[in-house]
Amino acid sequence: MNELQKVLDSYSLRSIGILDSTIPMNKYIPLDLSKSNETLLDVDVTNPVTCQSYIDTVVKSKDGIVAYGGYLEERNLYADKDGFSAAHKPKRNIHLGIDFWTNAGTKVLAPLDGKVHSFKNNNVVGDYGPTIILEHTLHHITFYTLYGHLSIESLTGLFKGKVFKAGETLAKLGTPDINVNYAPHLHFQIIKDLEGNEGDYPGVCAVENLQHYKFNCPNPNYLLKIKGSS
Repeated sequence: MNELQKVLDSYSLRSIGILDSTIPMNKYIPLDLSKSNETLLDVDVTNPVTCQSYIDTVVKSKDGIVAYGGYLEERNLYADKDGFSAAHKPKRNIHLGIDFWTNAGTKVLAPLDGKVHSFKNNNVVGDYGPTIILEHTLHHITFYTLYGHLSIESLTGLFKGKVFKAGETLAKLGTPDINVNYAPHLHFQIIKDLEGNEGDYPGVCAVENLQHYKFNCPNPNYLLKIKGSS
């Protein structure tokens, strides 16, 4: 493990819930949305209604509430979105955070103390929609967490430097019309260096750039330690 990974891993021995605190950790269900998942061969995951129906089926079959996963998954989810497969550019389809799929309006909790670095409504189809980035410092190491696909109301009253304590409600999940054409979910990503970005940072990369982004965006489960049920 590198230094940031060690700091994240040492923060807590217990799982950290990132959604409404009334949701038990054993109700977090692993979800595979990778292109290698054969059960998705006839499922149009680019359609938010179809995607939601598939997720609901998985969650119900395992008596869960939240479906989660996706770190470094190679997905077909972005195949219909121009920004991910523009001409003369590498196709971006490798996911750099963890997604938490559950009902719109669900509370999003700050997993550790932090302050608002920036926020923005990235309202282009296929992007994050309303997005918040928090800044954190642990053991003299500064890093950032990104929260995407929020409700538009989540940006109300925010300002740079606003402090959120661990476990405090940071935001709520948005609907597909607000989170720009995805089934309701939270995109959660840890970022070592924002590389000059404000209120935004790539959440999906091309295989050609994977090593850079894998180093700069460590697995969020170093921090969260969510095991879920299977």
